[in-house]
Amino acid sequence: MEKIYFEDLPVGAVLETGARTLTREAIVGFAREWDPQPFHLDDAAAEASPYGALIASGWHTLLTAFTLALEARDWSQGSMGSPGMDEVRWLKPVYAGDTIRAVGHVLEARVSRSKPDRGFATMRYDIFNQKDERVAHYSGLHMLRLRPQAE
Repeated sequence: MEKIYFEDLPVGAVLETGARTLTREAIVGFAREWDPQPFHLDDAAAEASPYGALIASGWHTLLTAFTLALEARDWSQGSMGSPGMDEVRWLKPVYAGDTIRAVGHVLEARVSRSKPDRGFATMRYDIFNQKDERVAHYSGLHMLRLRPQAE
């Protein structure tokens, strides 16, 4: 798998991920620990909710997309974490059995002025279900090492 460094994320670059299906068991398990709202935990309560059926937590959706992005490339050498994210939006519910994927677009890339061994890439991630409906999006700021001269 290709290692990713700052230079691999110029403005306009696109990162497409694989896909993952969110099962009922995964949705309920995540919700029990992190987002214990009735429409994430209980089928009857979810049916009576505006969603009509059990849905994944928005945080579960985002973290699944984030994991898919990490699995799409080898970030182990280049990633130095992230100072944050912006513009988080949940647009459509993700139901049990839905399969999601993400597409990331580099919007901005700049080398650090104070630490020239690293750069920052702002990426907008769009998350889609199996019907190619956009269910969520967010912008993340990646801090990445510049590629070592030996590579």
